[in-house]
Amino acid sequence: MSFRPQPATPARPNRCQLFGPGSRPELFAKMAASAADVVNLDLEDSVAPADKAQARTNIIRAISEVDWGRKTLSVRINGLDTPFWYRDVVDLLEQAGDRLDQIMIPKVGCAADVYAVDALVSSIEAAMGRRPISFEVIIESAAGISHVEEIAASSPRLQAMSLGAADFAASMGMQTTGIGGTQENYYMVRDGVRHWSDPWHWAQAAIVAACRTHGVLPVDGPFGDFSDDEGFRAQARRSATLGMVGKWAIHPKQVALANEVFTPSDAAINEAREILTAMEMAKAAGQGATVYKGRLVDIASMRQAEVIVRQAEIISGC
Repeated sequence: MSFRPQPATPARPNRCQLFGPGSRPELFAKMAASAADVVNLDLEDSVAPADKAQARTNIIRAISEVDWGRKTLSVRINGLDTPFWYRDVVDLLEQAGDRLDQIMIPKVGCAADVYAVDALVSSIEAAMGRRPISFEVIIESAAGISHVEEIAASSPRLQAMSLGAADFAASMGMQTTGIGGTQENYYMVRDGVRHWSDPWHWAQAAIVAACRTHGVLPVDGPFGDFSDDEGFRAQARRSATLGMVGKWAIHPKQVALANEVFTPSDAAINEAREILTAMEMAKAAGQGATVYKGRLVDIASMRQAEVIVRQAEIISGC
């Protein structure tokens, strides 16, 4: 173990982030009543340029008027390469109530992007005397994935980081119009049989490593084909196995799917607790390892089991 221990991630449930456009205020109450852990009200891609100002007004009103329960409430602002983002930040922090928890910064390419938003937010908070808000960022460019670790370390406000598959694919010049999931032409052939692999795997692994190094929640982004439940589950299970804590929902039906995958099963929780008990008994007997269900478990196994138990405890406490 390094002399500098790996920091813990924020102790909050983040299994599903449900997105909805700020231009559709009739959806807000339904989003608040959903089973999503995080609600992301969107001012960016899902809102046409002509509707940006009204969408911002809709969101500001809804932050105070809608009962969001115990959800993490986040607003995705516009990108720093647009004329909209500064007004998003200023109006949200000066006009919306303290119920706003988080700002999502899209298309982050380097730590300086986060610094720019942080400087503006800090000034407004000091002037208004409002409680501090947190940040989440989206990695959706070649620059973003190249600078992913510096971005993860960019601000103490940063709590979550997602992979935005569509813009990432465009930035990388990938030959696909799919948003997440298996890509038809990304396959290998063995004995005449095609085997599809995951083109997002390396980027997700880089995000998970950077996030875990700096105590940030790694989150999988959108899965575009909301008619394909099994495809969503498969993508989510791969992400969970890699260490991501949750996934976006761009359609209400995806909320239950994300919660299903990112909630440890009773069997997984029981096994994790049994491993911890077996290892405690081994340590009491002066042993550094033991056998559990025919396989070797040791101190590293305890750390793996503790991850599952902690995740279950965070979810049960929400």
